[in-house]
Amino acid sequence: MTATLVIAGMAMASHARAQAPEPYAITPELIAAAQKDGKVVFYTATDVAVAEKLAELFKKTYSGIDVQVERAGSERVFQRVGQEISSGIYNADVIETSDAVHFEYFKRQSWLVPMVPDEVAKKWPEDEKDPDGYFAAYRAHLSVIAYRTDLLPEADAPKTWTDLLDPKYKGKMVKAHPGYSGTVMTATFVLQELLGWDFFEKLGQQQVMQVQSSTEPPKKLAQGERALEIDGNEYNIFRLQDEGVPIKIVYPAEGTPLAVGNAAVLANSPHPEAAKLFYAFLFSREAQQLNSDSGGLRSFHPEVKEKTSRTPLSQIKLLHLDPAKLEPMIQEIKSNYEKYFGT
Repeated sequence: MTATLVIAGMAMASHARAQAPEPYAITPELIAAAQKDGKVVFYTATDVAVAEKLAELFKKTYSGIDVQVERAGSERVFQRVGQEISSGIYNADVIETSDAVHFEYFKRQSWLVPMVPDEVAKKWPEDEKDPDGYFAAYRAHLSVIAYRTDLLPEADAPKTWTDLLDPKYKGKMVKAHPGYSGTVMTATFVLQELLGWDFFEKLGQQQVMQVQSSTEPPKKLAQGERALEIDGNEYNIFRLQDEGVPIKIVYPAEGTPLAVGNAAVLANSPHPEAAKLFYAFLFSREAQQLNSDSGGLRSFHPEVKEKTSRTPLSQIKLLHLDPAKLEPMIQEIKSNYEKYFGT
């Protein structure tokens, strides 16, 4: 979908309110029906290594059902779904991105099937699930500043967002792109609200290495190509720290952007019963604990236990996104970003 079509679609009247469907449990009947489907296709913006581990856990738990993981940046997932549905192509069963605006749009377009797994109904915070039952927050993570401690002494590391404008960091930073990554779209929006476009204009003069996905800046740090990342996702940093890579996260005093990854089941799903089962599985304690342990993702499941080495969300000042405010600014964000960063 072009940006013009997206904005036009977002300007449509809100989807009519409907009562959320009754919550459903994973039953032997549902499992048997899903096994007859034999497959589920998952479009996701979660890092492919994490998504593949999740798929393996599902296949181990429910034999006879294959999981096809299709991973891309949030904005690419959004575009692909729109292009396929507009062409009458129905490949995906379950979708997940880290851009909350996407799901409000999908809902208005009637592209989602409302369904509410028991775990979501009983245990999820009310503000982390759609009141009409069309989607829920499958994961959350932060968009963080981080640096290689062997390449940048702690005394020289930035403490605030505006510290990144210091000339001493010129040519040492890497960041991802809001036109590809929903995490970075979220981060760009909340930071321009906090600091203004002047911050990004000056940051664009710092010879910043530009990559696409928010999964990539941590990898550039791991490879030693840059000493400092501006907006890579937190969960990849956690994974690298667990592997012994000398990286430290900075949670600035001004706040750190929080990106929520919603998930939903698409209407006209080619494998509807497998989709229903997989969707419920995503919110299970086992899947959510795997995401936390192996993926470093934050979870809204109250029974998930985080590693003690990680800073609890309660100790971090968070910058929250209001999707209604972001929607009309998407094109402005992309245009300004291209102007300031040349890409």
